[in-house]
Amino acid sequence: MIEKIFNKKKLYALIVRSSYKKKKGVSFFTDDKATQQFGYMNHKKGYDILPHRHNKRYSKIFWTTEVIIILDGILRVDFYNDQEKYLHSKKLYKNDLIMLSAGGHGFKVLKDVKMIEVKQGPYSLTMDKIKFNQVDEKKIKIK
Repeated sequence: MIEKIFNKKKLYALIVRSSYKKKKGVSFFTDDKATQQFGYMNHKKGYDILPHRHNKRYSKIFWTTEVIIILDGILRVDFYNDQEKYLHSKKLYKNDLIMLSAGGHGFKVLKDVKMIEVKQGPYSLTMDKIKFNQVDEKKIKIK
């Protein structure tokens, strides 16, 4: 299952649940113009992915996106708009994957979590991130 989180027609996040399955082939979840792209592949034994390399090319990235893969546990993601106003939350479970592409976000670990985070580099903690106050726990809305 795939969930897309929008705010005012802007894609804030893309969640691929662990239950997502496709019988065969390659399926990309992201738009061809996205600065970070990912997809799902399902091939039978013996299938060849031909050797290849990637060309050096110049790309401009205006916003850092990040992909988080939940290896174990439960993580709550709190979504915020560009003005730092809380919108709603989602829970992520073992083997779920999320790409965060716009707006703001925060996290609350609900069950001990192990996860992998992937984002474009080079990444500068001081230049690429603005921290702000989190929402009051009493106002959390899980969708």
